[in-house]
Amino acid sequence: MPSPSEPKLISGNSNPTLARAIARRMTMHRGLSVSLVDARVERFNDQEIFVEVYENVRGEDMFIIQPTSNPANDNLMELLIMADALRRSSAARITAVIPYFGYARQDRRTKARTPITAKLVANMIVESGIERVLTMDLHAAQIQGFFDIPVDNLYASPIFALDIAHTFKANLDDVMVVSPDVGGVARARELAQRIGVPLSIVDKRREKEGEVAEMTVIGDVEGKTCIIVDDICDTAGTLCKAADTLMEAGAQEVHSYITHGVLSGPAVDRIGRSVMKSLVITDSIEPTDAVRHCDNIRIVPTAPMFAQAILNIWNGTSVSSLFSPDTLGPIYEGMYSPA
Repeated sequence: MPSPSEPKLISGNSNPTLARAIARRMTMHRGLSVSLVDARVERFNDQEIFVEVYENVRGEDMFIIQPTSNPANDNLMELLIMADALRRSSAARITAVIPYFGYARQDRRTKARTPITAKLVANMIVESGIERVLTMDLHAAQIQGFFDIPVDNLYASPIFALDIAHTFKANLDDVMVVSPDVGGVARARELAQRIGVPLSIVDKRREKEGEVAEMTVIGDVEGKTCIIVDDICDTAGTLCKAADTLMEAGAQEVHSYITHGVLSGPAVDRIGRSVMKSLVITDSIEPTDAVRHCDNIRIVPTAPMFAQAILNIWNGTSVSSLFSPDTLGPIYEGMYSPA
């Protein structure tokens, strides 16, 4: 049932650029002005976070746009404190829009006496008064089950499929999607099926955490334009080595499509020197100046998808409809000409 109030957006300091872009897209979709709620989210001298909302939000349907990317702890606390401020201000409903869900890689116990931090974060979010979560490409699908509230997990693969169909339309028959490890096969297969191309796998073996000892290509990539697909690129060590391995196996070109460009430490420098022709990421994480100025990194927007998802949640209509190219294509019209 549609909400009686208008959807209202509020942003923390994690990715204000994306928040403003979502507001602009919602304005276009609705034909009514949608702007960010006037608020301040700042720090005291001892780095305590303080939030003050300047507008009346009583009875409003609130959407907090806040990826919990680096610095993960600060951005997570901003999200929780904003939620508390809105709850105490009598907001009707609070939805957390978390394009990048930090701590998602700690989704299980890998050895004795280690935490499941993703579950802890889920508990904190629920206790803060947030009633719904909207995110994109969770590192592990089971994280949705960590929450006792609805979680809508969007996928970047429909956006990537549109981009690939446009970028490689001249030689789509030579394209092959590649999973950089066995764990990502389901994600890569889903994209391969969307664009109707074959799938290959790079099998990696680690001798110790953070180091890749050996890589083997499963599948024939000879003469193919290989597209590596993954959800997170952190230091880019594995990604760049996978690209080297594919080129050694006879690939014609290597490109990568990664949802969340964490790109910490030496990542941007590695990518700049890599054999990869291009790395395509989304704007789920605010890109640094180094990322923006790297010649072989390209950013595709998620604001059209998030704007429509927010409107669907507000209207009480299907969010999963955005997984269909028939629904998503018109939202991205003007960006991609027909393949």
